[in-house]
Amino acid sequence: EPVALSPLVSGYRHLTPLRLNVQDIEVADPAPGAVQISAPAPALRPDVEMRRMANERLVPVGTEGQGRFIISQARFTRERLSGGGGLTSLFAGEPGERLTCQLVCRLEILSPEGRRVAFVEAEARRGRTLPDGASPGARARAAEDVVREAMDQLNVEFEFQLRRTLRAWMQDAVTTPAAPPPESVEREDLSATRPR
Repeated sequence: EPVALSPLVSGYRHLTPLRLNVQDIEVADPAPGAVQISAPAPALRPDVEMRRMANERLVPVGTEGQGRFIISQARFTRERLSGGGGLTSLFAGEPGERLTCQLVCRLEILSPEGRRVAFVEAEARRGRTLPDGASPGARARAAEDVVREAMDQLNVEFEFQLRRTLRAWMQDAVTTPAAPPPESVEREDLSATRPR
């Protein structure tokens, strides 16, 4: 059966940018062991999507200091479930499987001297159980859906924690100078100059 996947996440640029009062934002490489992905890996890799979320949503608007986004955990696991046994299990095909995606990220605010002055963490977890006999295509779709759902949850939780905990470091809107008022329009009566 061909693997027909739904379209991948289109990104996060359509969402409200999270503007931070820092000069720049670093998306750090994950620490060793932070990324654990069971084979076969889903088409939508959790670590790649977490980096994309940080790059597309976090915007530096300050003049000093730094933000550092850290992937603490990007984990996707597949756990084979033991079959029910008996004659029906011989014809069921692949055994059942439990898919789990766990995501944890952290944003640190560093002073100009490099000292950590604030931080926030967000976590998301999603899972799904596939029955015995699920096709390879169904397994691939389910794996991608689990990662997508976990990313949706992480994105919402990250913004919530950021606005709640790092309120003082956020700037909701970029201030733009007000447009000058329109020039006044003079009125002239054209009926007197019109030829008859």
